[in-house]
Amino acid sequence: MSNAVTDAAKGRSGLLKSSGIVSLMTMISRVFGLVRDMVIAYFFGAGAGADVFFLAFRIPNLFRRLFAEGAFAQAFVPVLSEYREKHSPAEVKQLIDKVSGTLGVNLVVITLLGVVGAEVVISVFAAGFVYHGEVEKLALATEMLRLTFPYLLLISMTAFSGAILNTFGRFAAPAITPVWLNLSLILCAIYLRPQLEVPVMALAWGVLIAGVAQLTFQLPFLASEHLVPRPKVDFKDEGVKKILLLMLPALFGVSVGQINLLLDTVLASFLETGSLSWLYYSDRLLELPLALFGITIATVILPSLSREHANESSAEFSDTLNWAIRLVFLLGVPASVALVFLSESLITTLFYQGEMTQRDVSMASLSLMAYAVGLLGHMLVKVLAPGFFSRQDTASPVKFGVIALVSNMVLNLMLVWQFKHAGLALATSLSAFINAGLLFYGLLQAKVLVLKPGWAIFLMRLVFANTCMMAVLYAVSPAPHAWFAFGFWERFGVMLLICGTGAVTYAASLHLAGYRVKETVR
Repeated sequence: MSNAVTDAAKGRSGLLKSSGIVSLMTMISRVFGLVRDMVIAYFFGAGAGADVFFLAFRIPNLFRRLFAEGAFAQAFVPVLSEYREKHSPAEVKQLIDKVSGTLGVNLVVITLLGVVGAEVVISVFAAGFVYHGEVEKLALATEMLRLTFPYLLLISMTAFSGAILNTFGRFAAPAITPVWLNLSLILCAIYLRPQLEVPVMALAWGVLIAGVAQLTFQLPFLASEHLVPRPKVDFKDEGVKKILLLMLPALFGVSVGQINLLLDTVLASFLETGSLSWLYYSDRLLELPLALFGITIATVILPSLSREHANESSAEFSDTLNWAIRLVFLLGVPASVALVFLSESLITTLFYQGEMTQRDVSMASLSLMAYAVGLLGHMLVKVLAPGFFSRQDTASPVKFGVIALVSNMVLNLMLVWQFKHAGLALATSLSAFINAGLLFYGLLQAKVLVLKPGWAIFLMRLVFANTCMMAVLYAVSPAPHAWFAFGFWERFGVMLLICGTGAVTYAASLHLAGYRVKETVR
C-alpha cells in the first residue's frame, strides 16, 4: 500500500515537473506573442486592414485546431501510448509512418480546396462584408487567405510531430515551437511591411514563413528519438483506422470553442469596423493564462491518462484528473479575477500606441472582461476532455459539445444586439461553463472520476485568497484614465508591480488560510 502511495506521489510530482517545463516554454512563446500583438497594434491598430488579417488568419487556425492540437492529438496520443505500452518499437514507428502519410494526404487535399476556393470561404465566414457590400475588404481577405491557408498543412504536421514528442516525454520542444510564428510576424511587420504595396499583406507572408520554420524546427528532435516519419498512405491499417474512428466525432467535440469563435467572427463582421480587432486583442490576453495553465496541464496529463487507462489503473486515472482539476482552480480563478479587474489597464499597457486609439482600448477591454469571466470554464474543458479521449470515448464529448454549441448560438443572438462585440465574448464564456459542467458530470457518472476529500475547505481557501487579492489590486491600481497619461515603459513598470503585488498577496493569503504547495504534489 505504501509503495502504491509513493508511486502515485512520484507520478504527481513528475506531472508537476513536466507542467512546469511546458509552462516555462509556453511563457517564453507567449511573451513573444504579446510583443507580436503589440507590434501589430502599433502598425495597424484596429482598422480595416487588421480586421481582414485577423479574419484570414482565424480560418486556417480553426482547421489547424480541428486537425492538429484538437481532434487529431486527442485521438492519436491515446492510440500511440497504447502501442508504446503493448507493441514493439518497430510497430510504433510503423504506426507513425502510416499516420503521417494518411494525415498528410488529407491535409494536402483540404489545403488545395481552401486556396482554390478562398473567395467562397471568405464569403461564408465574413458574411457581414458581403451584406454591407465591402468589396475591397472581401478582395483583400481572399488574397490573404490564399497565403495563410497553407499554414494549415504545415502547422498540422508540426502538431503531429509535437504529439509524438509529448508521448515520449519530450515536452519542451513542442511548447517552444510557437515562438517562430511570433518572431516571423514581428520581423515581417517591421521589415517586409514597408516593401509591399499593401503593407498589411506582410502579416500574411509572416504566417506562411512561420509554418515552414515551425515544422523544420521539430525535425531534429524527432531525429534524436529515431522517429522522423517516412510517410506511407494506408487507410486499412488497424491503428490508422482506430485513430480515424476516434478522430471523426472528436473533430467537433474538442473544437467547440474554436467553432464558437468563428461564429463570433461571422456575427462580428456585421458590426462596426474594429469589432474583429477588439475581439482579437482581448482574446489574445485570455489565451495567455489559458495556454500557460489549461493547455499545459491538458498536454501533460493526456499521455499519463492514456497509459493509466491502457494499464487499467483506475485509481491512478481518477487521481490524475483530481490533481489536474484542483490545479486548474488554483491557477485559473485568480487569473480570471485579475483579468476582469485589470482589463482596461492591461489593454492600455500593451496596445495603446501607434494606430491604437483610446476608444479601441475601451472597446477591447469590454470584450476582455466578458472573455475573462469564462476563463475557468475554458480551462476545465481542456483538462476534462482528456478524461474521455484517453479512454477512447469520443461520443460523450461530441454530445456535450453539440449542447454547448447550440447554447452559444442562442446566447450570441440574445446578447449581440444589446452588448455588440462584448455580447459575443460573454456568450462564448457562458457556453464554456456549460460544456465544462457537462464533461464533469459525464466523468462522475462514468465513475472514472471520484472526487477526493478536502474540496470544500480547498474552495473556501480559494475564496479567501482571491478576496484578499482583489482588495489589494483595488488599493494599488491607478484610476483608469491615469493610464493614458503614462508612457509605455511607465505603464509597463506599474503593471508589473501591480501583477507582482497581486500574485504575492494571493500566495500569502493561501498560505495564511492553511494551503501548502506540497498538497499539489500529493
